[in-house]
Amino acid sequence: MSLFHFCVILEYINAKFIFGGTMKKRLLPLLLLPTLALAETAAPKKLDPVLLGLGQKMFFDKSLSFNKTQSCATCHMPDAAFADLRDNDIGKMVSQGDDPTKFGNRNSPTALYAKFSPDFHFDEKLQDYVGGQFWDGRAKDLAEQAGGPPVNPVEMGMPDKAAVAKRITENPAYEKFITKNFGNEILKDENQVYALMEKALAEFQHLDLFAQFSSKYDKSLVGEYQLTEQEALGKALFFDQEKTNCSSCHQLQAKDHKEETFTNYRYFNLGVPKNKALLAHNQLGEDWVDNGLLDNPMVKGDERQKGKFKVPTLRNVAVTAPYMHNGVFKELRTVLLFLDSKNNPERTTNPETGKPWEEAEYAPTVSHDALKGKPLTDAEIDALEAFLKTLTDAPYEE
Repeated sequence: MSLFHFCVILEYINAKFIFGGTMKKRLLPLLLLPTLALAETAAPKKLDPVLLGLGQKMFFDKSLSFNKTQSCATCHMPDAAFADLRDNDIGKMVSQGDDPTKFGNRNSPTALYAKFSPDFHFDEKLQDYVGGQFWDGRAKDLAEQAGGPPVNPVEMGMPDKAAVAKRITENPAYEKFITKNFGNEILKDENQVYALMEKALAEFQHLDLFAQFSSKYDKSLVGEYQLTEQEALGKALFFDQEKTNCSSCHQLQAKDHKEETFTNYRYFNLGVPKNKALLAHNQLGEDWVDNGLLDNPMVKGDERQKGKFKVPTLRNVAVTAPYMHNGVFKELRTVLLFLDSKNNPERTTNPETGKPWEEAEYAPTVSHDALKGKPLTDAEIDALEAFLKTLTDAPYEE
């Protein structure tokens, strides 16, 4: 039977499915099941089983990169909360490409919960940009996002879409599967082949595997876990908009909503300092500035968007270091101290460098209102960190 009649399910081991005895819960290759069974077992929403199987195969297929060394799963590792935890000579700040001499300028975000981001648009009520994929929202949706890395010179490095389509159509397994399910004519059109890849990869990322809602926080909402005193204090602080600024950006639903993704999908400039080590490594020069949202063609050159980046989900934040768009902070606690420094005159030192906090990468558009809060004590910082750790899905708990 063809490879495409089967799909390796990378599924969260829990009571609803399969436990490995007393083995620690984690993400593992569990079963080899027919694609149709996959749709019935793992997808509460109606997903196309054909696209699902194709997307799974493509997600792990290194042949879609120029040197055949990198797949989607390389930078979005299933056993690492779909983030990139590979060691490299820039300290994991950003991802190394299929060409080992090339590195990105931005930290690779987790692919988990990405499916919930709305299509990129300008919200008339908010008078602000919302949604999309990537740090700058330049991909309208998941399908468009999936088409970016294969032809990005610092990622999978293929020269163009035609080259990717050729790799697909020259693979006998792909050729047979596509012909059977979509007809032979599609193989003659490189744009249609590329669009099919995008659609299939997007479909795969709609599996519940990418949005498990299995953390201690989630369990606490249904009475299956009781937050510790410290975690409970952290939760109270997180949602207290008079005390902290956390939920002003990292809350979308009503408090205790079962599908809170801990992001409002908007764009802000938090005054994040330049990552000088990254600038030097990538030979960008100290004056180089990441334009952020301004680089998104859909904002049409609006300079007010320069230096703004999409609010990331906080789910699994404790296990997806480094932090910020440029990977400048190694520790989650450092992020909390940095944000507190905006309101606390005693927070003058970056604990990772032992030096004063660096100036903002791009100061003119810093979102001062979003950063407003009251000074926090060390105990309150500890509590916030403890609460954020409860957002780690069960397979990734340390």
